[in-house]
Amino acid sequence: MLKFSSRLASRSSRSPLVPHMSTKRNFKSSASKKSDIPEGYAVDPTAGNMLRFQASLPRLPVPALSSTVHKYLETIRPLLTDAEYAKSQATAQEFLRSPQAAELQKRLEARATDPSIKNWIADWWNDAAYMGYRDPVVVYVSYFYVHLDDPRRRDPAKRAASLIKAMLPFREITESKQLEPEKVRGMPLCMDSYKWLFHACRYPTKPSDTAKKFDPKAHNHVVFVRKNKFYEVLLTTPEGHELSEAELEVQVERVIKMAGKETGAPVGALTAENRDIWTDARSALIASSPVNQKSLERIESSAIVVCLDDTTPVLREDISWSCWVGDGRNRFYDKHQLLVFDNGRSGFLGEHSCMDGTPTLRLNEFILASLAHNKVDLGAPRSSSTGTNLPQPAELKFELDATCKKYINEACQHFDELVGQHDMQVLHYEGYGKNLMKKFKASPDAWAQLVKQLAFHKMFNRPGVTYESCQTRKYQQGRTEVIRSASSESKEWAEAMLNSEESDERRAVLFRRAVSRHLQYAAWAADGQGVDRHLFGLKKMVRDGESVPAIYSDPAFSKTNHWELSTSQLSSKYLDGWGYGEVVTDGYGLSYSIDDHYIRWTITSLKRNTAELKHYLAEAATETRFMMERAAAAEQKAKL
Repeated sequence: MLKFSSRLASRSSRSPLVPHMSTKRNFKSSASKKSDIPEGYAVDPTAGNMLRFQASLPRLPVPALSSTVHKYLETIRPLLTDAEYAKSQATAQEFLRSPQAAELQKRLEARATDPSIKNWIADWWNDAAYMGYRDPVVVYVSYFYVHLDDPRRRDPAKRAASLIKAMLPFREITESKQLEPEKVRGMPLCMDSYKWLFHACRYPTKPSDTAKKFDPKAHNHVVFVRKNKFYEVLLTTPEGHELSEAELEVQVERVIKMAGKETGAPVGALTAENRDIWTDARSALIASSPVNQKSLERIESSAIVVCLDDTTPVLREDISWSCWVGDGRNRFYDKHQLLVFDNGRSGFLGEHSCMDGTPTLRLNEFILASLAHNKVDLGAPRSSSTGTNLPQPAELKFELDATCKKYINEACQHFDELVGQHDMQVLHYEGYGKNLMKKFKASPDAWAQLVKQLAFHKMFNRPGVTYESCQTRKYQQGRTEVIRSASSESKEWAEAMLNSEESDERRAVLFRRAVSRHLQYAAWAADGQGVDRHLFGLKKMVRDGESVPAIYSDPAFSKTNHWELSTSQLSSKYLDGWGYGEVVTDGYGLSYSIDDHYIRWTITSLKRNTAELKHYLAEAATETRFMMERAAAAEQKAKL
């Protein structure tokens, strides 16, 4: 469900987050000069630096009907037999010629130009993909990052304190709207979703969830979870000064000590439930005691939740698993969470409903880069008197009646059953990385996608129905569009790789054709000219009492958007892994990162021979390199 790519950018001018935060930070000014304003964009001086281009961002376009149908037919071709394709082609062309399709297109275009609607798909998509989604967010929606290890901070209290301290400048420039907007090729991106980074929470409601943003001025605290128990820590001293790293470290040590060795009732497990069940359970919690409502609000309004796990994961699979799901109890999945383990390793779990991964990646890169390069003011070093004037962390208690305890026990059982059905493999492939791919003048992302297709062919002897998400944030309230990565060209190349009679020179030609086709598909998606969102929008325009066009009931339609491979690239030198779950029961979550010298895949599934797919990915990656090198050598020899 997610696709992202981001770069750390933190040029900002100072603006206080809250009146009683006295820590001063000097940020480089990023006031716009005329030369900084891209052609076609205007600056709104009243919106703050972060949102200065927001009003002039273009609106998400509605593609031409004929273009979408043509692309649809092109992308389903490699996934169908000749007979299936002939039938689907006739159905699609009939749809294109029909008066109903023209009317649906007209309605959608009218919606897109409605001045009261900033993005024609935004509300629909947010509800269909996130808020209206009833399955648990953990496994199905949430995504995780594994932080690169910091050998200077192996103590969990010190690690947690440093992460929070490095987070606070980013919170300040985000909440004050002084953060520099992201740009791609000089074009500003939509920054609207950044408001959901801090002091925000998703709420279980029927039939569709909601989200709430809290005032940071009134809720200047973080919440820690240790041994399933919740503790609130204010981020300022009684005198109004922002806590130093050393003071935060003292408070984290106090939390760990207060939590002791006994686990508490795992109220947080309720956030891992089916959303309808969690809706009922939350009502029961609030009804059972006013203490519960107050505790929930302090958790939900916090800047972020910090989970202090009493485990020491080492292996890539172990720490990835711990960041993705944990034990289901020492968590609060309705919010973004920093994760810190007893060996000082750390990570992040993203609440996906209100924002995609680019803002959270930027936040995590800011935190980790600031610490790695000593760019954050940690405050005074620790002394024997550090923290003596600070109030003790406040435990957020819950009074549980029999009904609440029943909900919690069932939530734990449901979590264990769901997570127990899954497995995960991490392939940290060190055969090569983007340096070698660029040597062959090939797009690293396209190269990695073709390796996936070859691996899937090896395992199943056919292309995999593949989703690669592409961000559409250059449009107002843009989120994502699908890159349909399985093409006729990738199929032809994979078959050539598996044909022992084929020459490497021919395989290399087919490989480059497949790379070019992937880049074309990606460009379409980034420009809002993909297939899936448009067809989704057209269907939404069918009114009550009207028949749904036959293209939507064609078996090929559901077959070719049944995402067996849900793929996404996120590459950062500050992360040591990341991932998410599969989106269909017979599919795989397949996140990946491409560094100069390695490719890393995290593979999740409902125990569908995940280790075999890992094996085939490594095999396919190696074979692709050797094929390209042999083809290049043969080409060079032919020139002599």
